[in-house]
Amino acid sequence: MTEAPFRIIPATADMLTDIMQLEETCFSAPWTRKMMEAELTGNQFAHVRVAVGCKEGKTTESLIGYHCFWIVFEELRLMNLAVQPSMRRGGIGQSLALEAVRMGVELAASRAVLEVRASNKVAQGLYRKLGFVSISTRHQYYTNPIEDAVLMELVPLVVPENVRDSRLFPKESGSVAAR
Repeated sequence: MTEAPFRIIPATADMLTDIMQLEETCFSAPWTRKMMEAELTGNQFAHVRVAVGCKEGKTTESLIGYHCFWIVFEELRLMNLAVQPSMRRGGIGQSLALEAVRMGVELAASRAVLEVRASNKVAQGLYRKLGFVSISTRHQYYTNPIEDAVLMELVPLVVPENVRDSRLFPKESGSVAAR
């Protein structure tokens, strides 16, 4: 599959409806609108980035992915990452995750953590590619359906050299925080 052009930008409150549509499409136990609104407007530690681009066969940009993550002092906590099903496997999820890691490094976080459904092998593979390792299991953590969570971490928090995204790290720059 060829990589579709897209941009990663900060989410705004006026994107809430589109973010919620994607949330409800991608998760069996989606966050509520009120929860997502709180992340966008009321949580000082929350960062929400969206990927915008043209869906297959379309000429106008729309929201094709989003990532909500927290940077709380020395810890980057990856929360929800979702990509439009028809746009998956095109680098969007990886770019959103890399943006979170880049911001965590920039803001002096030293570790990253996340939980992922035990059955979500694709997401676990993405996080392993970024350097995360599984450290434990949280039994019956998820609902709808009830399922274990795999707890993963990245310590120390670094941007992996082998998966740099040219949109975030141009070739002419060797700096980790370059744009």
